Amino acid sequence: MKFLCLCYFDRARFDALGPGEFDEIKRICEGHDRELYAQPGYAFVGSLTEPEHAATLVARDTGPERRDGAYAPTGEPLGAFFMVEAADLDAAVAIASLHPGAHIGRYLGGGIEVRACDLFRTGPAFAGFGAAA
Repeated sequence: MKFLCLCYFDRARFDALGPGEFDEIKRICEGHDRELYAQPGYAFVGSLTEPEHAATLVARDTGPERRDGAYAPTGEPLGAFFMVEAADLDAAVAIASLHPGAHIGRYLGGGIEVRACDLFRTGPAFAGFGAAA
């Protein structure tokens, strides 16, 4: 089963970080990234730009309406995502716990949400990546 893992962070804590703290976060992340990427269930990872640079499509009776910004503005925005394949939620949580986001709480707070995918398909742009779930 495929699980999408959503990484959140505390924006105020991020904005207060100094240059030395960014270096320390990078050092911590490198080891955890290597461990995560070595897992047989690891599929992909990505990070996101700041929420203020997003656009949201809101469903309306007349069709989609575009709004600037994140769907739900929050002090803990979505900053990264990754996907794992695991037998069940407990196994997916064990893999997700290797992600750097689970280890840099003293710098960024936040957390990781792990959710099973009821459906997962890839299109031609992702040929060879994944399969229908």
